[in-house]
Amino acid sequence: MLVLTRKPRQQIMIGDDIVLHIVEVQGDNVRIAIEAPRSVKIYRGEIYRAIQEENRQAAAPAPQGLDLSSALPPKP
Repeated sequence: MLVLTRKPRQQIMIGDDIVLHIVEVQGDNVRIAIEAPRSVKIYRGEIYRAIQEENRQAAAPAPQGLDLSSALPPKP
């Protein structure tokens, strides 16, 4: 992990096409602006982890012995 100290209006470059702008620092809060290509997905950490957990649950096999036939509409 790289740890940097920046002041408002300074930038951090990631590769050739991602720029982090330090917008404002107030106490423990830091506001940043991110410039990146539209193809780069950007998420807050807690949202990204929630998406990953949801994907893991969706990919998990259904529990054995679970009968979902009662949830289906009756056949005509």
